[in-house]
Amino acid sequence: MSNRPRTLLAAALLEGLLGLGALGFGLYVAFESVLGEPKDRMSAVGVTVLALAGGAGMVWVAKGLAGAERWSRSPAVLTQLFAIPVAVSLIQSDQPFWGCPLVVIAVAALLALLSPPTSAALYDEGDSEESPA
Repeated sequence: MSNRPRTLLAAALLEGLLGLGALGFGLYVAFESVLGEPKDRMSAVGVTVLALAGGAGMVWVAKGLAGAERWSRSPAVLTQLFAIPVAVSLIQSDQPFWGCPLVVIAVAALLALLSPPTSAALYDEGDSEESPA
């Protein structure tokens, strides 16, 4: 599909942005764990692995959205649904610099993912449940 709607491209961009952010956070924690002295090295390793794996997964999902792959919408929606409580928690813990942009990105991505043009691009084209016999 060469003519993708803007909502689908926006969703891919926002998902990719979150994925790159998670990758950056994972690299930061890894760097700090190696050069610094973390209170709990095993927790730091766990956070690093989860952030890098999660970020890589989000970038992969963003690539799927950009390619209008059907499978990519569900994990992208799930990502945003997880991001909203994380953002609220960041805001409540006096970290609005991180929480406010995250909640804006997550809500914008959800709106783009669940919009009618995105649904049409992912599910309507070539979908015929009844095939001629």
